[in-house]
Amino acid sequence: MTAPIAFFWGDDELGAARAVDRFAAALATESGGPVERVEIRGDRNQASAVIGHVNGLLATQSMFGGGTLAVVTNVGALTVKGDDRDALLATLALVAPGNGLVFVESTSTGAKEPGQKRLVDAIKAAGGEIRAFRAPKAGELAGWIESEAKERGVLLGAGAARELASRVGGYVVDNDADRRNQTRGAAQELDKLALYRGGQSVSADDVKAIVSEAIPGSVWAFTDAVGLRDTARATALLDRLAPATPEPILLSVLHRRIRELIEVGDHLASGAAESSLPRTMGVHPFRIQQLATQTRRWSADELEAALNGLLQLDATVKNAPGSGGSEAQRRLGFTLWLAEFVAK
Repeated sequence: MTAPIAFFWGDDELGAARAVDRFAAALATESGGPVERVEIRGDRNQASAVIGHVNGLLATQSMFGGGTLAVVTNVGALTVKGDDRDALLATLALVAPGNGLVFVESTSTGAKEPGQKRLVDAIKAAGGEIRAFRAPKAGELAGWIESEAKERGVLLGAGAARELASRVGGYVVDNDADRRNQTRGAAQELDKLALYRGGQSVSADDVKAIVSEAIPGSVWAFTDAVGLRDTARATALLDRLAPATPEPILLSVLHRRIRELIEVGDHLASGAAESSLPRTMGVHPFRIQQLATQTRRWSADELEAALNGLLQLDATVKNAPGSGGSEAQRRLGFTLWLAEFVAK
């Protein structure tokens, strides 16, 4: 190590956790003894006390054996106030020989850089390690699963890695899908499959029999399922989204999607080329391709009826006179809308 300090960030929590393990092992090798690992979570209301605790752990060199490794998560809570941020930056210079400090920041999928730029710059200046851990997608996840299986001594038959990647959500293309636990989930499923087959090769059918589908509860995946008129998938995604997503947001994205399908359908019906729509509508070509595919599964009358159905559902959600209902009734309203207007 050039410096016993690191900042690991990204949406692959398993990759970051393993990097911390390797960091701890390297620190133990250098210090000549086992390292005491202390997990610390940032707390905005107790930032000064938390930073003081980190200083107390790391500022003094261990006299016997290995040192101490502090692993700090939720670091953003420690940098809200300028004084706390400055105190945290000062801690970097106080790490005694044999000790180590690692910050782990879990970011959303698609994040281009870590959120703690000043801290990252200070760690770089101190000679520390900065690494990003991005969750693999689609074919990348299938390849990751194959490598993971090989390391674990699990034999995978043809198509098994791809089927597992699909079932843990690797082929969901939506930017807002939460992938932070995807590799961890895939690794756990490999352990289950290894026990199930008892050393024999795992087939794609084995994966289908053992691994339940856990597609990320993405809002865009939900609206894509609606656009494709895949009622079963839309209903399953609604079950995962509804407890944490406000009803007005669900209505808003559904309304937007139906309006987009109507607009794309109108352009295509008037003779416009699909290739011209990205410029006309100001939408990315990939999204236009998806919308055009979805639009062809609807008639103009069906889209108009779905839009009118959303107006009625909006009245229910907003407890309009004569249209209000309990939470259970509002939830049922979304399910009935899918059944009445989306099902083929």
